[in-house]
Amino acid sequence: MAELVLVVEDDPANAVLVEASLSSVGGFSVHSSDDGDEVLQVVQNEPVLAVLMDVSLSNTRIAGEKVDGVELTRRIRDLPEGTNLPVILLTAHAMKGDRERLLFESSANDYVAKPIIDQKGLVELVSRHIQAAEAVRAELEVRDRS
Repeated sequence: MAELVLVVEDDPANAVLVEASLSSVGGFSVHSSDDGDEVLQVVQNEPVLAVLMDVSLSNTRIAGEKVDGVELTRRIRDLPEGTNLPVILLTAHAMKGDRERLLFESSANDYVAKPIIDQKGLVELVSRHIQAAEAVRAELEVRDRS
């Protein structure tokens, strides 16, 4: 089974572009959703290696409550499975200071401005974050055995 990446994007055109980049360029298996409850279930129950999260989710809800990508990322971080899971924000918010503010507010690992032009660069970024998270998990397992 290919490595699973979760794409959380409410714009169908953007979702298709990101999915195509990850699957055809990166060889990843991709699950896409803009349903907050489903996203949390997938993180808890599937072997997700990374999440690409749109910041400005317009209709996403968790238990009926409207949330954006920042809040959904916080909720992922609250899950045991989400603590060390790489989350990369996707956003059109590219003004000075947006990157730092959004990363701080969400606890995401990285940030990519839309539109995404460099598909290979996106795949390389995701792969680097997956490798780093795997190294952290391996180190934690060694510490737990000590």
